[in-house]
Amino acid sequence: MQRIVEPELMEDVAQARAYAAADFEQAHSAIMRCFARWLPEVGGAFNAADLGCGDADVAVRLAKMHRRARIVAVDGSRAMLHHARKRLARERLAQRVRLVEAVLPRVPLPAGGYDLILSNSLLHHLHDPRVLWDTVWYLGKPSARVFIADLTRPASRACAATLVERHAAREAPVLKRDFYNSLLAAFTPCEIEDQLQRAGLARLSVKRIDDYHVAVCGDVGGR
Repeated sequence: MQRIVEPELMEDVAQARAYAAADFEQAHSAIMRCFARWLPEVGGAFNAADLGCGDADVAVRLAKMHRRARIVAVDGSRAMLHHARKRLARERLAQRVRLVEAVLPRVPLPAGGYDLILSNSLLHHLHDPRVLWDTVWYLGKPSARVFIADLTRPASRACAATLVERHAAREAPVLKRDFYNSLLAAFTPCEIEDQLQRAGLARLSVKRIDDYHVAVCGDVGGR
């Protein structure tokens, strides 16, 4: 099945509200368990950049897992950042997680300033995936660790519909629709591996998380 792109930003207020209210506990917990297992050396005091942070759920999980981490969470959607601010205030983490409104690759952050580049569910939104990999190079220190989690495109529309019913049957119709469209917009593991080769990030590896998620992890390394 060929990839079908979707809008790069989730700017609709109702859509952002539905996303922020959705139950991602199982999926995001699994992603963070894989992060801890595959990058066990990440710890202590470090600077992290979370790209495409949405409502900051993953940034909050990282901040709770690593209490000395300082995190910059970037998103291009003002509607999503509204919910991110509310989440950070609720969790009392606004001192350690700073929100930045920006669209990749135009991020107002210091080049080579981050020990960890993190992202969840951003890659499939991008019409040109090079935007993400160029930003990884730009923001990461030579020793930076990378953990990019995203959806993976199923073999057919029928398989995508099955995944929606399996994992989002109880969610609002707008979320089920968006999940389906996001699956169609996602990249396959082979496509991601090709992107990494072309971007000079062959040290990163692509790993399966579950039946609809993959992760890219490892270290940036020098050019």
